[in-house]
Amino acid sequence: MFSKMHVVIDIGGTKTRLAGAHDLGAFLEPVIVDTRQNYREALDVLYAAAVGASRGASIDGVAIGVPGVLSRDKRVLVHAPNLPKWNGAKIADDIESAVGAPTVLENDAALVGLGEATDGAGKGSAILAYITISTGVNGARIVDGQIDRATYGFEIGEQYLDDSARTFEELVSGRAIAARFNMPPRELGEDHPVWDELARLTARALHNAIAHWSPDRIVIGGSMMNEVGIPIDRIWTHLQALPRKNPALPEIVHATLGDFGGLWGGLARLRLAREQISLAPAGSIGQASV
Repeated sequence: MFSKMHVVIDIGGTKTRLAGAHDLGAFLEPVIVDTRQNYREALDVLYAAAVGASRGASIDGVAIGVPGVLSRDKRVLVHAPNLPKWNGAKIADDIESAVGAPTVLENDAALVGLGEATDGAGKGSAILAYITISTGVNGARIVDGQIDRATYGFEIGEQYLDDSARTFEELVSGRAIAARFNMPPRELGEDHPVWDELARLTARALHNAIAHWSPDRIVIGGSMMNEVGIPIDRIWTHLQALPRKNPALPEIVHATLGDFGGLWGGLARLRLAREQISLAPAGSIGQASV
């Protein structure tokens, strides 16, 4: 039995994944639970699952990824489109109080991006753009192994790509395509012409990300990037055809961490928190433990 454990949590709209970790280098067997729409019920489930993941050890720190916009201090979930009853929830404070350990909160896509940057397809990249195209669309900029600073986080699915008054997310997300064709996107088959249409739109979004973020690599993940989905080679073809000022395009690769990217990102975020505490002057955050 371990004397101390950390817990990493990735909260999704329908499923929550979490795992214990004793050395921040890897996590133990993940646990998957249903995400409760009622926040208070969800807290009870999260607490029980976190205690179970810690395997009887005291919890030394927690990292959580949540699907929505956070407050500037990253303590409150301000807006969660898929979990509306969580809006305004003081998740970091509530989990800290429940488990008795310091808790860090991040947007879920940003945390997956951090995981890909440190342990996945973005490893070795100094400036990484991570994009997920799934039920929704989002992404993050990861610089030197850290989530880049932002006032309210990143919401790249909100960009407009044409005159339709629909956002990138409303044009290419799994939710949008399922509603458009009245079936799950994977059932369309890999030869359906919509995939090239979505590749063209995604290329425009990547052009914007390159212009704004100037990454050396782009990692794309999410269910819409599976074998039956948007082909990266078609994105690349459409992207090359767009005029640009940058002398070269960054490489574009598939995400490799799958469903557990957020847990890997949680480990990386806790390592950063531990490093920040070790460098803090006496009497500041050095009093806490992660």
